[in-house]
Amino acid sequence: MHVPDGFIDAPTSAVTGVVAAGALAVSLRGARRELDERTAPLAGLVAAFIFAVQMLNFPVAAGTSGHLLGGALAAILVGPCTAVLCVSVVLLMQGVLFADGGLTALGVNITDMAIVTTVVSYAVFRGLLAVLPRKRRTVTVAAFVAALVSVPAAAVAFTLIYAVGGTTDVSIGKVAAAMIGVHVLIGVGEAVITALTVGAVIAVRPDLVHGARGLRQRLRLRVNGELVDAPAPTAPVAARTSRRTLWITGLVTSLVLAGFVSFYASASPDGLEKVAHDKGIDKKAEKHASSDSPLADYGVKDIADARLSGGLAGVIGVGVTVVAGSAVFWALRRRRADEVSPASTGV
Repeated sequence: MHVPDGFIDAPTSAVTGVVAAGALAVSLRGARRELDERTAPLAGLVAAFIFAVQMLNFPVAAGTSGHLLGGALAAILVGPCTAVLCVSVVLLMQGVLFADGGLTALGVNITDMAIVTTVVSYAVFRGLLAVLPRKRRTVTVAAFVAALVSVPAAAVAFTLIYAVGGTTDVSIGKVAAAMIGVHVLIGVGEAVITALTVGAVIAVRPDLVHGARGLRQRLRLRVNGELVDAPAPTAPVAARTSRRTLWITGLVTSLVLAGFVSFYASASPDGLEKVAHDKGIDKKAEKHASSDSPLADYGVKDIADARLSGGLAGVIGVGVTVVAGSAVFWALRRRRADEVSPASTGV
């Protein structure tokens, strides 16, 4: 889904850049409400994990592959505003360092992959939670459906952007049918990855999952023929692992995925690349401004061994993304002093 330079004309790219900048400004303010000292490190880890998993292209049809977009996963784990920032950090790292996704198309990519996927998935997720039983398992089910819907939604968004500012004369109907068809299949992979990851985090630290807050239904007792809420439990449920352990485990997992497992990812073009080639959208594609980067195309320059080159590039990418993301989210976090007055801290 990474749109290269030359697919979309300059005026449309500029407009999407303004849209992206506005959404990022709103998200920066919103993330401050979503993040605190406990969840800010998780947000940086989520960005690094999305970067790592996006290197794992999986086959979806003959000659076509797909990869995680990550908007739904991030929105459910750390909140929708923080999710927009997470995916945007990943897209910025990919565009600048790895020549993946055009720099002039950065506004298009943020609008499509960060904003649309997050807004659509979180709306679906919250809608499902409103009608389904309020249990932890419901969060996983809702995450699956939200992620599934978010990918074809991004395909529709790209088609609309292309209809306005596409640089080649291709039937929009054909583009829409091809894009939506293949991205429905990619959405299944996105849904599986999202549900498994959300379920794994909920199993050990449900208190850190944004989408799981307030889900536990209060026990109701019948008193004098009427149902009343039972008193809240006096002690919270003990977490199965510490935040530090969760963070280290997630980082190691990301490094292994990007540094080792990515070597076995599908080499087939992803959904947009395949559609662009088949329908002629890529006729005016331009050379990437970062094509001479030492990490271009997810390999380290001057290292001949493909496995070592790709693995090292993946490890560097995870490292840079977790540092950049963590710095942003740690700066945005709510500090305890912002929420708790000195008088309320006495015992």
